[in-house]
Amino acid sequence: MKLPLHLGIHCHQPVENFYHVVDIAVEKSYQPFFELLLKKPAMKVSVHYSGWLFEYIKNHHKDLFGMMQDANRAGQTEFFSGGFYEPVLAAIPSRDRKEQIKKLNGFIEDNFKVSPKGLWLTERVWDSSIIPDCADCGIEYVIVDDYHFIAAGFYESMLHGHFKTEQDGREMLIFPISEKLRYMTPFKPAKEVVGYLGSIAAEGGKSLTIFDDGEKFGLWPETHEWVYEKGWLNDFADAVENSGHSEFALFKDTVETVRPSQIAYLPTVSYFEMGEWSLFAERTNKMAEFVKETEKLHKDDTAKVFVKGGIWKNFLVKYPESNRIHKRTLKLSKDADRLKDARLYDALYKAQCNDVLWHGIFGGLYLPNLRNNAYRFIIEGEKLVEELDATAYPSMETGDFDFDGHDEVYVRTPELNFMFVSVDGGQLVSIEDKANCYNFLNTLARRKEAYHEKMLNPAEPDETDETEEASGDEGISTIHNDSHAGNDVYKEYLVYDWHNKNCFVDHFVDRFDAEEFRKVNFGEMGDFANQPADMKAAKTELTFTRKGGIYKYGQKFKCGITKEFSFGKKGLVLKMKIDSELDEEIDYVMELNLHFNDLENVMINGKTPEESEGVNWAKIELGEKYTPAKVLLEVSGGAKLYTYPVMTVSQSESGADLTRQGICLLMPFRFRKTLEIECGLSLAGK
Repeated sequence: MKLPLHLGIHCHQPVENFYHVVDIAVEKSYQPFFELLLKKPAMKVSVHYSGWLFEYIKNHHKDLFGMMQDANRAGQTEFFSGGFYEPVLAAIPSRDRKEQIKKLNGFIEDNFKVSPKGLWLTERVWDSSIIPDCADCGIEYVIVDDYHFIAAGFYESMLHGHFKTEQDGREMLIFPISEKLRYMTPFKPAKEVVGYLGSIAAEGGKSLTIFDDGEKFGLWPETHEWVYEKGWLNDFADAVENSGHSEFALFKDTVETVRPSQIAYLPTVSYFEMGEWSLFAERTNKMAEFVKETEKLHKDDTAKVFVKGGIWKNFLVKYPESNRIHKRTLKLSKDADRLKDARLYDALYKAQCNDVLWHGIFGGLYLPNLRNNAYRFIIEGEKLVEELDATAYPSMETGDFDFDGHDEVYVRTPELNFMFVSVDGGQLVSIEDKANCYNFLNTLARRKEAYHEKMLNPAEPDETDETEEASGDEGISTIHNDSHAGNDVYKEYLVYDWHNKNCFVDHFVDRFDAEEFRKVNFGEMGDFANQPADMKAAKTELTFTRKGGIYKYGQKFKCGITKEFSFGKKGLVLKMKIDSELDEEIDYVMELNLHFNDLENVMINGKTPEESEGVNWAKIELGEKYTPAKVLLEVSGGAKLYTYPVMTVSQSESGADLTRQGICLLMPFRFRKTLEIECGLSLAGK
């Protein structure tokens, strides 16, 4: 009997990703793959496309969609289900989980006349709690990494087959993806990959699985030329067919002919790299060092058995911006269950797309357009809730919406909605333009990432590192290589915020220096920018108070801040009072952070940020042509304005990205003991 090789491709684009990006993926990867598949009758492939991508291809790339149908009729494909809009299933409520799977099941049944039995687990985030819901949707088997089993104590040699597990007596088959194949395919020469298959067949393996990103076949750097122009995929298909020891197989056929190897229970885990990425930066680097030293000592996979890193949900701890989006969808899910409106469910499911919630090699949370899309669907859903509930404006809803132990306030007005947090001194974290479903506070703080250390201090390549791939005729490099390490272009931007980048952040300094603020190198004297405040909410007014301190001469001088927000049809007004025991002149600096679509071309009262630097303004209008409205600030008595772009350096499949996340506004006020400020915020150009 030949070794069944399960070749699977997982193809996904974030909901409403830039259409030209999807078109390039079709041209470079998706269509060439199916063109070759149809020329190789012996080649069989299991296929998962996320629902939004499936729909886009059906509507805009009919030739490719027809090829998919032809391959299915020829018995060459098995379509895998999953959440329609590619949520992490373990991170959404049970009802949503089942409905998302059923929605993709329905698309596959309607267009390919088959009912999927297999499920692609988004980012291979495994939690046994999903088993009953998957089983209720007709799913019989799921795909995980072999690392999931190794983390449970299995040996790699035991994983050349499939397994059975259960939750509450509901059974599920699980297939482990071979990590070795994942790193070899398609980066090593075809004959070398097939040689590895032969070694597993000789050992009596029951089956072998490689199920990975379809974008590896043409879209990742260097892969289009390697896979198609130089013929890797063609050579691989022929080499498997002619090997004498292996053959392409579909999962549905294997489960009919091959028994499971044994029972298995897996921990809550994703793939190994995800466990690294979800840790805080210092922990990630320590983990990498520990694993490297352990591997040198034991020269086997001992490290991966005992070192698991973080879990996927730790991204919600690591990034408050991610947690806020996730918790907004949880709240929207409760409203959807209460109101049961199809439009509301549709907005909710789109907002549950996983990409925006985490960050690893791919940009994820660091990509402003993905965050824009998430808020677009959240705001769209919230508007429907207001419509269905017949909300009277203004309205205030309080509660610990983001589960951080402190209350938040969601304020609804006819044209704008606002969210405030008490955990950060009564700061504004969301400015939502309901007409355009746009959040002007969709910002991101600059945080230290583990890979920044490699940029600052690039290490020499380790010749023993098996994940480093050769180039040229012997293969091509994977995206796991640190090709961006040591690039001096990025080093000047590696500055880190010690507080979140919200609006109405409170700073106290001896003397304001704009450059020191830009470098995040100023001497903070107060304890207000990242500390909690007491909150009192009424129908049209919201008050935050904090009794903190200003620190000088090695002692604390009591200081209190009161922020009173009132709300009208078009915006809010802040009346603020500061009382300090320090009897000296110092600067209070109000910080606001705003987001626009084209942050590079934001104009301030018709001038560039550089031209408006240090000018005293009573009215400040910010905007650019690609964002449908402008933000208007009105400061009683005027204020000098200073700005800087909030730039992040993030890792991506192409190396490193320098991204504008927002524009930071700074307004210093010189005062002694007491200060009162009145400031209005609204949208202009509506």
